[in-house]
Amino acid sequence: MERPSRFEHSRFLGDKRTQLVYDLDTWAEPAVIDEIVAADIGLCFGPDSLAEARNRGYTLATAGRTRRQRKPRA
Repeated sequence: MERPSRFEHSRFLGDKRTQLVYDLDTWAEPAVIDEIVAADIGLCFGPDSLAEARNRGYTLATAGRTRRQRKPRA
């Protein structure tokens, strides 16, 4: 999958709504990534690693599974 221009130097892209992180090198569903970028809710991590994403409370997304929805914090 081609990386979005805004995140072209990042491998892992986080979704702030669901606390899921997507590996852009292996993710095969571009519609999900396009939705995150269009809604301006994407987050990249520094350093760009899965360990840093997990340190911030994100979970690796799995293709074919339903996306979880989190209740917004008050």
